[in-house]
Amino acid sequence: MDKKLGRPRSEKTKTDILTASYDLLIENGFDSVTVEKIAERAGVSKATIYKWWPNKASVVMDGFLNATSVTLPIPDTGSTIDDMFIQVNNFVEFIMSRKGNVITEIIAQGQLDSKLADIYRNAYFKPRRNISKQILERGILRGELRKDLNMELSIDLIWGPVFYRLLITGEVLDDIFVRNLINYAFEGIKLNR
Repeated sequence: MDKKLGRPRSEKTKTDILTASYDLLIENGFDSVTVEKIAERAGVSKATIYKWWPNKASVVMDGFLNATSVTLPIPDTGSTIDDMFIQVNNFVEFIMSRKGNVITEIIAQGQLDSKLADIYRNAYFKPRRNISKQILERGILRGELRKDLNMELSIDLIWGPVFYRLLITGEVLDDIFVRNLINYAFEGIKLNR
């Protein structure tokens, strides 16, 4: 008896479901995605989807994370301010694209679904926050930043205005904004010599 090569059927089915959910999310937006549409696109039954995910929000978030789970590079130019600019600017460029902009829809849905909010906080935003922390820690070690730096507050100081514009005011998010933001934030956290 010959053994079949490749992934087990269930892994391929999961991948098909995640791909279908992400494609529908990008094409139509979060509100238009349904478990029925995902099942139809993936060529599976709704029961198959519910075997692995409790609801639409969970499968859509997993599809988003699966599609956008590129290894996050940690910039290291030798300058903490430049590294932070690169990290924030890369995120802003992504979030302003259609593929990245769907995260705002997911954040909005997370206000009604605390489990979804936990997923995107832990799986999507926490890794980015950890990169910021590594960048700031390197800056302290290099003597660029104050040794008594409140790391968590500094990260909020840098990222808060990005999300304020993204979710509240709708004002422009571009590299000029990011450069100004980083420069102003670093005035408060850099080591004054």
